[in-house]
Parts: sequence; structure tokens; C-alpha cells
Amino acid sequence: MSLQDVRIFDLPRILDPRGNLTFIEGNKHIPFDIKRVYYLYDVPGGAHRGGHGHKNLHQFMIAMSGSFDILLDDGRTKFKYHLNRSYYGLYIPPMMWREIDNFSSGSVCMVLASDFYDEADYYRDYESFQADASARGR
Repeated sequence: MSLQDVRIFDLPRILDPRGNLTFIEGNKHIPFDIKRVYYLYDVPGGAHRGGHGHKNLHQFMIAMSGSFDILLDDGRTKFKYHLNRSYYGLYIPPMMWREIDNFSSGSVCMVLASDFYDEADYYRDYESFQADASARGR
């Protein structure tokens, strides 16, 4: 996988004067089945999250409230995405190092994941990630 596989998805919206609704269906609106959902919130100003990569996990990140930046790195190239709308989501394929920062006050980052938590799937060390990314032909 490379940064070319990362995509911003425009999610379905049902507009209603009483309040809008957005929904997500696995393998329909995103390219995987959803097996886990988690969210980040109350992130202190100046703090960052992430700082890891995944060997096999697919993720989809949404700014449910507020905004934040996601820096993605495929081992060769880096690109920063700014998420600030609850009807846009960022698809992150496996073998992508990620760092999340610049959280606005009250922001909530929801993450949909293709599998259950598995510590063995994580790269916690950037050099190990970069070496494996290079070995895979990046």
C-alpha cells in the first residue's frame, strides 16, 4: 500500500431541518467490514496521538466534532490531511505510519477498524516500520 491508496470518502447525508444524519455501512461506504469502533476525545492542547503503523489493519477516521490533522507516511512519502467535517472520512490502508495532532477544543476522532485489537499488528518503532515498508517494495 502507498499514499495513493489513501482516500477521502464523502459519506451519505440525509439533510433535515431537525438535524442531519450520516450513516456508514461496511463494504458499502468503506472498503472493509467493521469489526471495531473506538474514538479519541478530550485530547489536551498540544498533544498528539498515533505514532504507530499497522501491518494488516484497515482504518477509517472521521472528525465527529471539531478538527484535527493526520500525518500519513508510507515509508517514502508523507502527506498531511485535515479532517473537520463529520460527513467526510479518511481511509487508511495497512502499512501506513500515522500521527494525529492539532486537535481543536472539543474534537472527537472516531475510528472504524477492519479487525479486533491485536498488539502483534502494530509497528511502534518507526525504523522497523520503514525497514518493512522498504522491503515490500516501496
